[in-house]
Amino acid sequence: MKIPHRRHSSPAPHYLVGLMSGTSADGIDAVVTRISGSGPASQIQLVAHVHRAFPRALRQRILHGCRHGTVAEICELNFALGERFARAALQVIRRAGLNPPQIIAIGSHGQTIQHRPDAGTPSTLQIGEPAVIAERTGITTVADFRVRDLAAGGQGAPLVPYADWVLFTDAERPRIIQNIGGIGNLTFLPPRAGREEVVAFDTGPGNMVIDGVVAALSGGKRSFDRDGRWAAHGVGSEKLLAELLSHPFLRRRPPKSTGREEFGESFVRSLLARARRLRLVDADIVATATAFTAASIAAAYARFVVPRLRAGELAQLQIILGGGGAKNATLCRMLTERLGGRTLMNHEHFGIPDSAKEALAFALLAHETLEGRPGNVPSATGARRPVVLGKIIPRC
Repeated sequence: MKIPHRRHSSPAPHYLVGLMSGTSADGIDAVVTRISGSGPASQIQLVAHVHRAFPRALRQRILHGCRHGTVAEICELNFALGERFARAALQVIRRAGLNPPQIIAIGSHGQTIQHRPDAGTPSTLQIGEPAVIAERTGITTVADFRVRDLAAGGQGAPLVPYADWVLFTDAERPRIIQNIGGIGNLTFLPPRAGREEVVAFDTGPGNMVIDGVVAALSGGKRSFDRDGRWAAHGVGSEKLLAELLSHPFLRRRPPKSTGREEFGESFVRSLLARARRLRLVDADIVATATAFTAASIAAAYARFVVPRLRAGELAQLQIILGGGGAKNATLCRMLTERLGGRTLMNHEHFGIPDSAKEALAFALLAHETLEGRPGNVPSATGARRPVVLGKIIPRC
């Protein structure tokens, strides 16, 4: 499977592993990639991909830790997740038909527990101890990518736009790369974009609010709305949707990022309370939560992307969806309707499984870190300058 690239590559290809667990905390995506070159000249081949779902009890520990975890609980969870990430890395290496000594590095995003870029002291915390990963695999591990960008005055997010810029910039067409994970985020790439021209930010909730509503209404029996089937049987409430769309984050100008602090447990409880006051049935509540994600994404395009398009570019604009939300047929239908019937593409049109792209991005970021090259996009994060990301745990 070959991923398109834009320019000629340089020699000396390397195998790297990328590890990703998103804000939905549903499991670990692990990839093996073969990378040569650097920056926009990179050539990237996806060799193997696996997904290791978290057991329900572990997912509940993670979600509890995000909001209510004690220092002792998070400390232990950090090491427990390190073990899980290490096993995922070894499994995908076997899937690729390789051995650990053939891998030059692992790039691990970790599991976000808190992301507070707008706090009095901006901060972020991802766990999944990289020293455990390095020790169990015997492979140099690069992790904790967000903190250097925060130290340089940025939001520490989004970081995937670097990979979007490398993989998807087109000579003729503007593109939006829309990820719908727990949080929605976009990367806007003008034609022939330089790094400084990339625009990227979190659009608001992706699957997070939908998943929270589904879990609450099902008494914990469901963790997500498979294929959007529950929402498809409901009718969204325009009144409740208008209230949800008044959230101040949605109107805040980029650069901006968000997480469970704004759209997690407390937000879901408030949404359900308002829905009950409106006497909505369960399917209508799920439909409204799904419409909220679609409407917030479409609003982000209208506010912050369309004004950047030159004359004639709107008709040429391509929208490429990725993440778990791209598999929600009802969400995709709602988004298409709000975008005037525009055709939506997905990562698989470009040879990238939807669930593999973010793990691939962190393999690429680890590669750039080992080469001493910056991996952030300051126009997306708000950092004062490009910086080399991550902390390196060397193999022994």
